Amino acid sequence: MTGKFTPDDLAAYVFSRAGAPNDDLLVGPAFGEDAAAVRVGGETLVVSTDPISLAAERIGTLGVAIVSNDVAACGGVPEWLTCTILLPDDDAALLDTITAQLDAEADRLGITIVGGHTESVSALSRPLLSLTCAGTADRYVSTSGARPGDRILLTKAAGVEGTAVLASDFAEEFGAPADLVADATAFFDDLSVIPDAAALTPFATAMHDPTEGGVVAGLTEMAVAGDAVLSVDPDDVPVRAETRRLCDAAGVDPLRILGSGALAATVPEDCVDEALAALDDAGVDAAEIGIVERSERLAETDAEAAGLRLGDEFFASPPEDEMYALWE
Repeated sequence: MTGKFTPDDLAAYVFSRAGAPNDDLLVGPAFGEDAAAVRVGGETLVVSTDPISLAAERIGTLGVAIVSNDVAACGGVPEWLTCTILLPDDDAALLDTITAQLDAEADRLGITIVGGHTESVSALSRPLLSLTCAGTADRYVSTSGARPGDRILLTKAAGVEGTAVLASDFAEEFGAPADLVADATAFFDDLSVIPDAAALTPFATAMHDPTEGGVVAGLTEMAVAGDAVLSVDPDDVPVRAETRRLCDAAGVDPLRILGSGALAATVPEDCVDEALAALDDAGVDAAEIGIVERSERLAETDAEAAGLRLGDEFFASPPEDEMYALWE
C-alpha cells in the first residue's frame, strides 16, 4: 500500500515523540499541519519537509513546488530550500536532469537552494527526493482554524498536479492525443500556490494545499484538524476539461488525485467577496465550494464525526490517492 499513515498511528508513534520541548515552538507536529512555526527573535519561521518518488518525469519541478506550497499555505514566504537526492544508481545524466529541474523551478519561484545531499542507493527502483523549505510569516495560518459559518474557497481547480503527471508519465499508456498531452503538461506551470496564499492570507481562518488524495483528502484533513464538518457540493468544485479527459481515460476521480496547484481556504462569510477579488487581482481563478457547519469538538453521542460531507458521501479520514494504483 502506498500513502499516508492513519491519524491514530501518527498520534501514537509520531506526534507524541517530538524530542525536547522548546518554548519557541509555536506550531509543532499535528494531523493536517504540513509546516511547523518557530519563533526566531521577533519573527515567525515556517518550516516544512516533503518526499517525492512516484512522478518520474518532472520530479525536481514537482518537489520544489510541493514543499514550498506547504510554507506558503501557512502564510509564509518560501525563501530557502534543501534537497536530498537518492538515485537507483550513479546515473550522472539523471542527476543532471533532476538538478536542472530543481534549479529552474526554485529560481522561478525566488527560492534559494542552500544545501542538501546526493547519493545512489541500489535498493531503490526510482529516484527519491526529500526536500525541506523554510521562510518567514507575518501571519501564520493553520490548517485547523476553520470556524462555524466560514465559507470554503478553492483556487484554480481539482487535480492540477495529477493532470500534469498523467500527461507526462501515462499519456502513451492511455492513448492520449498529442494536443491534450501538450495542454495538460503545461499544468506543471500552475503547481505553485504562492500567489494564491499571498492573496488569501489576510482573510483566511485556515488554509491547506491538497496533495495526496486530492481535494477530498485535503478538505478532510482541514475538517479533522479543526474538529469541523466541511460541507461541499462536488458539482461546485472546479475541474478543468483536460483533467476530466485524462481522468476518464485513467479511470480515476479528479477530486481524489494529486492536488498540488490548488489551495483550500476557509474565510468568514463577510470576507468572501473581498478574498475572491484579491485572488482575481493576483490572476488566480477561484470558486466558493462550501461551508463550515461546525468547528467545536463534536459530542460523543453524535453519530457523525468531524470530516468532509461531499454530496452524499462522508469522509472521517482522508482517502487513498486513486493514482497510486497506476504505479503498481
